Amino acid sequence: MTRADRRSVLTGMGALGLMGCVRAEPAQEPAPAAPEAFDLSALERANGGRLGFVAHDVGSDRRLVWRGDERFVYCSTFKMFLAAATFLRVQTGEERLDRMIPVTAADMTHHAPITEPAVGGSLSVEALMKGTVEISDNPAANLLLKAMGGLEPMRAFYRSLGDGSTTVDRFEPTMNRLDGDKDTITPLNSASNLKRLLVDADTPLSAAHKALLLRWMVDSPTGAARIKAGVPAGWTVAHKTGTGGYGPTNDIGVLYPPTGAPVIVAAYYHAAAAQPAARHEAVIASATRVALEALGRD
Repeated sequence: MTRADRRSVLTGMGALGLMGCVRAEPAQEPAPAAPEAFDLSALERANGGRLGFVAHDVGSDRRLVWRGDERFVYCSTFKMFLAAATFLRVQTGEERLDRMIPVTAADMTHHAPITEPAVGGSLSVEALMKGTVEISDNPAANLLLKAMGGLEPMRAFYRSLGDGSTTVDRFEPTMNRLDGDKDTITPLNSASNLKRLLVDADTPLSAAHKALLLRWMVDSPTGAARIKAGVPAGWTVAHKTGTGGYGPTNDIGVLYPPTGAPVIVAAYYHAAAAQPAARHEAVIASATRVALEALGRD
């Protein structure tokens, strides 16, 4: 899909979000459908590791779940939620997208394609958000966390979505290391948070901010062999990847077919470290493909 096509799709999404915001009283959200058994044990046996997966068809409200209540280290998938939390601070007047934040050598850690060239200068809040969502810049994420006041406000953000269990304990890059339940999420909570922010009519995000976040997620060049490789031709994928470097390989997002309702996917794969990264990614693509077939969305 060309950049122009993507923008046309996202413009439509923004319009739909705006329509959903103009109502006097929020509608009562129906209780989510019970999760359906979805067996991905064959993928695990063939590839090793542990896979957590949720596919929620918004149109039919069917939810396919495998290890949905188990905890997985989320790695950089959290950066999409960090951007959403920052947008909410902008909406309440606590932050401004055009505020400039100094970038110093002390802020640097690995994977800093946006921030490293800016050392000694400054970047806007919006530039940091775009960099952390589109290409997963680690120092940008840390700067945004510090701008909101540290880790506690990020915990409070998840709780505001109704997510009572996602943990927030460390900054980049130590948050990627396995240490009990630190910096972990369940696939069910991840999918529910995505729905609340990007699909529900009464999302706390403004229409403009939701459209901008979706644009960054669609334009991201990362993870071409993960969820993107498991969808049919013509679908648009708004997603955020996360990678631990020693096995964890994740991808979460909203999948938009050419027509019809979207499908939310949350995939967390703690793979065997000795395997090549391409094999880790192929597991997520395969799970996505199988899920869409089971939902009749292939």
